[in-house]
Amino acid sequence: MLAYRSRGPEMKLMIGLVRRSDMTHEEFAQWWLEEHAPLARTLPNVQRIRFNLVDGEGPFDGIAELWFESEDAMAESYGSDIGKAVAADSMAHVEARVRMPVAEHAIHG
Repeated sequence: MLAYRSRGPEMKLMIGLVRRSDMTHEEFAQWWLEEHAPLARTLPNVQRIRFNLVDGEGPFDGIAELWFESEDAMAESYGSDIGKAVAADSMAHVEARVRMPVAEHAIHG
């Protein structure tokens, strides 16, 4: 049987982003890392954020990881004026955004 442990009681949200068709990968990276990231940092209740820029081929151009204390904290965050601004900024720059609440399990390390 595979042994694993949960990272903790917190809630993790992963978001897969597909850039707009009129944006190059470089333009997407510049917007996401230099413009959107500072805005995302202002989200209330967020404990940690990781932006993963996809190199090469894949279904997404970027995958964001956001940790919150709970599902309620996440809902409150995205329901706030700042949360709505963060979501609107994303939607203005992507063709698709797939939000995936996940239970993280550390297998190694």
